[in-house]
Amino acid sequence: MSDRPKISKTEAEWRAQLTPMQYHVAREKGTERAFSGEYWDCKDPGTYRCIGCGEPLFESAAKFDSGCGWPSFTAPVASQGITEIADQSLFMRRTEVICSHCGAHLGHVFTDGPAPSGLRYCINSASIDLDKQA
Repeated sequence: MSDRPKISKTEAEWRAQLTPMQYHVAREKGTERAFSGEYWDCKDPGTYRCIGCGEPLFESAAKFDSGCGWPSFTAPVASQGITEIADQSLFMRRTEVICSHCGAHLGHVFTDGPAPSGLRYCINSASIDLDKQA
């Protein structure tokens, strides 16, 4: 994570900045339907940034097709950019992934990914924005 101070905004400020779907996912811990998000099958090179603050989160080189219908990555750009939190909602045990800088809900990480990490960061398209490489 950068040396910038953590982002703190009112809910009204977040609603003004984000689309209704982005707000639902990033601020209310929602999710988009599988195979419906902008980036689930995107192959463009670049850096995926947090929709709330622009923090670089994932590189396209770490993206893979997991078949789950959401963008999937093997690793974040930097471990400091994300925070992992135990999530036992919806009668499941899983690990939530949030942006360390602004607290936006990104998705979840699972241990069924490819080698070498074995991780699958399952991220909502609505919580990220692709900064395409030229």
